[in-house]
Amino acid sequence: MKYGFIKNHEYLFPNEKMCRCLEVGLSGYYKWKSSPICNRLLLKEKIKQKITSIYFASKQRYGSPGITFELNSLGYKISRITVAKYMRELGLRSKLSRKFKVTTNSKHNYLVVENMLDRNFTFAAPSEVWVSDITYIQTNEGFLYLTTVIDLYDRKIVGWSLSNGMSTEETSLAAWKMAAKNRNFAEGLIFHSDRGVQYASNKFVKTIESYNVTRSMGRKGNCWDNAVAESFLKSLKNELIYGNKLISKEKMELEIFEYIEIWYNKKRRHGALHYKTIEEFNNQNKIYQNVA
Repeated sequence: MKYGFIKNHEYLFPNEKMCRCLEVGLSGYYKWKSSPICNRLLLKEKIKQKITSIYFASKQRYGSPGITFELNSLGYKISRITVAKYMRELGLRSKLSRKFKVTTNSKHNYLVVENMLDRNFTFAAPSEVWVSDITYIQTNEGFLYLTTVIDLYDRKIVGWSLSNGMSTEETSLAAWKMAAKNRNFAEGLIFHSDRGVQYASNKFVKTIESYNVTRSMGRKGNCWDNAVAESFLKSLKNELIYGNKLISKEKMELEIFEYIEIWYNKKRRHGALHYKTIEEFNNQNKIYQNVA
């Protein structure tokens, strides 16, 4: 422990002085410092410090898989099992999941359409399928409603809306307009959602069908038919909302913006993309001209 203290403070104090104060020999310290065991311990300590840094930089959102890939990208050759072990030693845990709660209102008289996906959520090119969903966000001033549109190709949030109300104009239509502006798409795009009134209303249907978009809806009461959109909203609540103090609507708007545009779309490593960021995934597949 004394040798470790000296090693960690070499940049502050002379080695001779520290050895004298701690009553250890200078030659013994240098012998310890050059030993393989010492180097392994120092590397372990360095990796633990890096794990802690990544963990808090991700705002406690990463578990061992995400941290492992982040370390590997920085040049550290380490397994997920070892990272999990170090995290246990450090007392670090990713934020826990909570049980899914259904918020869809499918009790309406509008026409619904069949499920075109059949739970196939993997596609080889951008803008083949977009999926969308709506959830509520609690603040100390009441509820906000978040609507998202995700491209299944790279899992990017291409459109989203945060509103005080649940009207079609504020939710599905607003998110669609952002997505249509942010990402190119051609005739034949499939837009998949649940059977909520915001996706079945005449105003929304007429808008997206004017773009020659094919509509798709999950089966009644079956959240797994829209699993990717549901999973994102669940992750957002686990990582951003649950366990934290309620804040104002204005503050929540800033938090949601940071989570989607800065964290999720740019920095987060996605399991569906083999733990690459969206940018890394698109660069690897050399998709530039069609991806916003």
